[in-house]
Amino acid sequence: MSRRLVITGLGATTPIGGDVPSLWDNALTGTAGAKTLEHEWVEEYQLPVTFAAEASHEPAETLSRPETRRMDRSTQFGMVAARQAWADAGLDQVELDPERVAVSFATGIGGVWTLLDSWDTLRNKGPRRVLPMTVPMLMPNGAAAAISLDLGAHAGARTAVSACASGVESLIMAMDLLHNGDAEVVVAGGTEAAIHPLPMAAFANMQALSRRNDDPGAASRPYDVDRDGFVMGEGAGSLVIETEEHAKARGATIYAELAGGGITSDAYHITAPDIEGAGATRALRKAMASADAGVEEISHVNAHATSTPVGDIPEYTAMKAAFGSHLENICVSATKSQTGHLLGAAGAVESVLTVKALADRKAPVTINLENQDSEIPLDVVSGSPRDLGSKDQVGICSSFGFGGHNAVVAFRTA
Repeated sequence: MSRRLVITGLGATTPIGGDVPSLWDNALTGTAGAKTLEHEWVEEYQLPVTFAAEASHEPAETLSRPETRRMDRSTQFGMVAARQAWADAGLDQVELDPERVAVSFATGIGGVWTLLDSWDTLRNKGPRRVLPMTVPMLMPNGAAAAISLDLGAHAGARTAVSACASGVESLIMAMDLLHNGDAEVVVAGGTEAAIHPLPMAAFANMQALSRRNDDPGAASRPYDVDRDGFVMGEGAGSLVIETEEHAKARGATIYAELAGGGITSDAYHITAPDIEGAGATRALRKAMASADAGVEEISHVNAHATSTPVGDIPEYTAMKAAFGSHLENICVSATKSQTGHLLGAAGAVESVLTVKALADRKAPVTINLENQDSEIPLDVVSGSPRDLGSKDQVGICSSFGFGGHNAVVAFRTA
């Protein structure tokens, strides 16, 4: 990996903020994004879980009416975040070679609203009433395709679909494009919009969702002894990644370096993590090795930390194996406690937060941690943000998905 890669733009639309400044402010103060759902379908289908973390801002507030009609909700979120990152990087003011610009945008599920709404239309009104745009709206690569069209990116439009590891995998795919010399600029990220009755019912029936219907804001509680599942979230995160040479030549502001990444697979179980955390350990080690980072450089981890009884412990086991005794010196943020779990967008949003933590030298808080599980003796940031100090350091963002997908990225202070 001879080319140094840097982050020059950030974008996000989430349950705790419709842009990066509001997301970051709320992540530092500790804001719960989960609320009781007010849709008629919650009662109609008698869902066992009646809350989720919906986006704080509707895409229609930003996108035009024709755009919202031609995009699934997941693509809408992705477009909002990508445009924010593009503008934040100052690329809307720069003339670029389109054959040197690529998109790497992920999702875990894709256009589930379009797919299921179209099925209802077919059954109730017949095939002629199914919209001609149904296929491009439901396909998982819809966001990557729409963003590449919007930005005029000709160097590639890729989509990682690896469940909850997808968002981080999109960044590693972007690294490959840049290191291979296939692009100079990549808009990467992840998006998801799966707060729909079918995924909600399915996740609930597999005992993955919290059942705290009476207290949604306290439902996501990573590392707490009373954790009982994750909270479904929606939204998108995006990062502009450039070669350092390209960024400096145009005078771009650099947030951090994207220093390394690691991908592995458990081959253990279709949904459960390997209880020994072996695959996650290897992904952490690969990310550090590709970043040429010693364990003593790592100061902060934005953990996957879904708040499931089964998932949080193997992740700790993996961190202990990868970081050894230095783990005592690493502060850990579990921001899903605030945003909920954005599935394929989770790693992208959490990467945005990791970059902001390094740039601003502050680690965001974990909320709802009232009684930390003794089996997970991490130094968790709770109560107030943690000062990371002024020295150069490395921050880690980890994502692990159903199917045994493990993806980890390492960022270094600029």
